[in-house]
Order: sequence, then C-alpha cells, then structure tokens
Amino acid sequence: MNQTEADQTPLEMLEEILRSLLAWGEFYLKIFAREWNLYQILIAAALFVGAALISRTVGPRIRAWAAARGWPVWQMRTFIIVHRRLRMMIFTLMIWVTYGIMQQATWPSRSYLLGVMANLFTAWLVIAFATRLIANPLMRSIVRYGAWAAVTLHILGLFDETRSILERLAIRIGDSNLSVWLVVQALIMVAGLIAIARALATVSAARIRRNEDISPSMQVLAVKLLQVALYGTAFFMGLKLVGVDLTGLAVLSGAIGVGLGFGLQKVVSNLVSGVIILLDKSIKPGDVISLGETFGWINALGARYVSITTRDGKEYLIPNEDLITGQVVNWSHSNDFVRLDIFFGTAYGDDPHLVRRIAIEAAQNVKRVLGDRPPVCHIVGFGDSSVDYILRFWISDPTGGLTNIRGNVYLALWDAFKEHGISIPFPQREVRLLGDGKPPADPLPD
Repeated sequence: MNQTEADQTPLEMLEEILRSLLAWGEFYLKIFAREWNLYQILIAAALFVGAALISRTVGPRIRAWAAARGWPVWQMRTFIIVHRRLRMMIFTLMIWVTYGIMQQATWPSRSYLLGVMANLFTAWLVIAFATRLIANPLMRSIVRYGAWAAVTLHILGLFDETRSILERLAIRIGDSNLSVWLVVQALIMVAGLIAIARALATVSAARIRRNEDISPSMQVLAVKLLQVALYGTAFFMGLKLVGVDLTGLAVLSGAIGVGLGFGLQKVVSNLVSGVIILLDKSIKPGDVISLGETFGWINALGARYVSITTRDGKEYLIPNEDLITGQVVNWSHSNDFVRLDIFFGTAYGDDPHLVRRIAIEAAQNVKRVLGDRPPVCHIVGFGDSSVDYILRFWISDPTGGLTNIRGNVYLALWDAFKEHGISIPFPQREVRLLGDGKPPADPLPD
C-alpha cells in the first residue's frame, strides 16, 4: 500500500473502489454491445434452451432405464448425481461443438465469447462433481461456490483486479493490516485444512473403535482428544500460513477464556465432568443405569451430556454434571450380572419346604434367569394372613428390561402354585349389620 492509499479514509477508499467497479461495468457493457458479441450471447441462450428441452425429454427415459438395471446402491447414487447435471452437461457439449464449428467457419474473434462460456461451464461441471466427494453439506457448498468464484475470475481475467480491490478493503489494527483478501485467504486455508483434519479424524476414529483392547469409555475419550487436537492444529496452522500474527490472538483467546469461565460455568462444568467420566470409567456406552426416575442404557457419551435410552423408546440427555454430583445406580458397572427380588406369600396350611422348592423350580424354568447362579427362596416373616417369602434370582442382560422378567417369574409362580394346590391368601373382612340400637326384650317368665 502506497502513501496515498494509506492517507485515504475508509469512505474515500470505498468511493474509489466503486468508481473502479463502474468503469469495469461500462467497459464490459461496451464489449457485449458489439454486434457479433450480441450474436454469440443469443447463440448461447438458444443452446441453453435447446439443452433444457433435450434434458426434459430424454431425462425421464434415462432415469427409468437406469432404475430397471438393478444397480447396487453406490452405483445408483453416482448415476443420480450425474443425472442431476444432465442439462448442464448437454449445454456444455453443445457449446463446445458450436465453438469448434465457428472457429472453422468464421473469424476467431466472432466466437471468443462462446469459448469463454465453454471454458466456464466446463470448469463449473468439474467443480460440481469434484465437490461431491465432500460429505459435509455446509463445507461442500462453501468449497463449491468459492471454487466457482475463483475459476470464473481467472477465466475472465479479473482475478488480479479483484485481489487488488480486496486488499484495499482493509482496516488497521495496531501494527497489523486486516484486509478482506487476508480474511478470504484465511477462510480458504482453514476450511481446506479442517476438511483434511476431518478426514483424518474419521479414519482414526474408526480404527480406534475397532480396537477391542481399548475400553469403550477410553475409545470415546481418545476420539474426542484426537478431534480437538486435529481441528485446533488445522485452525492455527491455517492462520499461520496466511500470515496472521498469533501473538495478538493468544491475548484475545485468554480474554475470551476468562469470559467463558464466568459466563458459561455450567457448560464448562459439563465439559470437565465429561472428561472425568471418561477417565474414571464410572459409566460407559452400553451400561444400564438408574438416575432418579430414569432407567435405561447409555447410548452415547457426549462432551456436554450423556444419552440414555429407556425401555419405552425415550431418549434422555442427562448433563454430565448430574452424573458426577448425583447418585447413580450402574447395574452393569463391573459386570452384567443383576440380582432381582420378588416377594409373595402363601397360606399357613401349605408346607413351607414345598413352597420354597416349587418357587425355585418355577424361577429356574423362566427364560433369562441364570442357571449357574441358581435362585434362592427364604421365609422373611409370618404375616397376618400369610407366610411371607422372598425369591431371589440373577440375570445377565439388564438391557432386556427388569419389569418384564419380574412379571414372567410371577406368572411362573402362579402356574406352579395352581398346579400343586398352593393357595395365595388375601385379606378378608366380615361385615355384620346390627339393629336400631335398642336392647333386646327380656324373655317371658315361665
């Protein structure tokens, strides 16, 4: 930047840029207003209409033909991507053919615009197909439109002028000069490096999850740390490559960190709690836990919350802080074995030794009840109308539900007691209706 530009105010600089843009506009309007250039524009418009009509006519037929081929999913997806660009492909082919014919039939200057359009649409097609390799829709759109803009400026010969304008649109911060061109470079560089980091993180995460020697909680922690490291490195490396001074950024990040510490205490607390949970392995994906009225198995461990899926299909997002500060029942912390208790009572006339044996046999015949940890039955008291028992049994799949296995055991007890004539008493009340409260009359003397 020379001294004259440095002395300009932002308003004066903007006015000068607008004058330059108006001058460019007048220049290109004069070029397009020439007779043969108008002819080329009309030819291109006619070709575009023809391509639209052809694609509308043959497009459905080609799609129906492909649908009848029975291709695998990946091949059909590729065909759909190509089919969506059918009109653009037909137009590009037609304009190249027309350009080649006019190059042979007339002066080269009379087909110059057609050549520029052919190059533009060819580049746009290549970029459209190449960016389909980017999985993230937002990143794909940013890269696609950015590449279209850059290629268009290069083909039209406006890249250097555009760069000069973007460099002049700048603000001065201390000793640094922050221009729009620098911001654009930083965005492109950071986006590219983040895309590479994302691909590396995806591949590395898949390999970590396939490693059976690493526990599920440590797998989640390793994946999170790897993602933070890769994305952070990509961000700072991108800024460094475009020449951004990271010293001032370090001071700014420190100030932002202090502000986040006060304003986002809960968020930071949940993040730290999530790291603690992953490190101490208190819970892990697949564990069955109870927290208050919530009972279910852990579906995923997030940076801020834990996803718990219940038996009724509901998914609860429990903040990590609640799992650290609250009481959590982990039914499968060290192993998957869970002991369940059910209570019942029988009549005093039934032999308690026989009742205990029948109850144990009935529980053993229920599916999901473990045989290597046999059920036990004990008398726990003599009630008002029954002898009270407790039946204890083990299962190894708490994710299959607890209420349903208790219900199945109760049904087995009912069937077994009915078969052996053992009765289950229930409270009974006797109601007597009295008279109007008058004492009965004395009997007549003999």
